[in-house]
Amino acid sequence: MVKKRLSRMSGKLSRTVLRRGKGSNPFSLVDYASHTYQSLLQRNGIICSMSRKGDCWDNAVMESFFHTLKVELVYCTTFITRSQARRSIFEYIEVFYNRTRLHSAIGYNSPEEYEKARNAA
Repeated sequence: MVKKRLSRMSGKLSRTVLRRGKGSNPFSLVDYASHTYQSLLQRNGIICSMSRKGDCWDNAVMESFFHTLKVELVYCTTFITRSQARRSIFEYIEVFYNRTRLHSAIGYNSPEEYEKARNAA
């Protein structure tokens, strides 16, 4: 859906945005905070997600999670099919990560244990 909307955009901006994911910086030719760019996104029904200048913490939690997922599961597993990968990732998150894996940020408890203790208090 996003790609469809982006494909309607014209000129250098659309080519730059559509190049995303091919190894180059998609915004190298675009000032993504500019009024022109923001207006273009708004006209096409796209919500831009960006933090204030110099604020690198907005995505730190998810970046940390995806790093853990890749190191503990993805890089050490060979998936034959996408379906197998989906099941494996679901099981990792729902069974291991949320119920068993200890997290230092919550006192070396699993998220499930932490929530139980928090709700009991």
